[in-house]
Amino acid sequence: MNIDSKGWCMAAMRLDSPNQNDRPENQAVDLLVIHNISLPPGEFGGHYITDLFLNRLDCDRHPFFDQLRALKVSSHFLIRRNGSLIQFVSADKRAWHAGVSSYRGRQGCNDFSIGIEIEGTDDVPFAPQQYDTLVSLTAALCRRYPLKAVTGHQHIAPERKTDPGPFFDWHCFREKLEKKNVHSFRNPPLEFWIG
Repeated sequence: MNIDSKGWCMAAMRLDSPNQNDRPENQAVDLLVIHNISLPPGEFGGHYITDLFLNRLDCDRHPFFDQLRALKVSSHFLIRRNGSLIQFVSADKRAWHAGVSSYRGRQGCNDFSIGIEIEGTDDVPFAPQQYDTLVSLTAALCRRYPLKAVTGHQHIAPERKTDPGPFFDWHCFREKLEKKNVHSFRNPPLEFWIG
């Protein structure tokens, strides 16, 4: 898996979200943020997540969607339950995934982070193929960007968010990254900032 010179993953399906803008000038991209998402909550598959990120969600289709009417959000990547990968925003650009957030005193994590949504919930284990895709994607991003740390949405917005939640296996993720030798081209090694 590789990221091209314009910030696009060549292994991902590309669906351009309008919910993006430029990062601040000379802003290093050094944080990876892991999320989970399902729409409607607890239901997997279908087109509702992509519709949300593309501003074409029919909010009359489900009662839960009513609260999403004014929402304009995106993520750089989405990993489906089967491990397939979709990219909505170039990693060179700012996706709108973190909202009001803070990482070690730095406000506005969208400015300097890459967001990865994993299709899931706080109370269901993630699929092995999702970890495989996440590890390959993380390795590709580490080769292209000066990433220093990886964290969860819950860690940068603890008052508002709980994802990726207790069923995200940080140990498994770290172990698979080590087997992929991601740390061999990171100096210092990628830090896991999870609490």
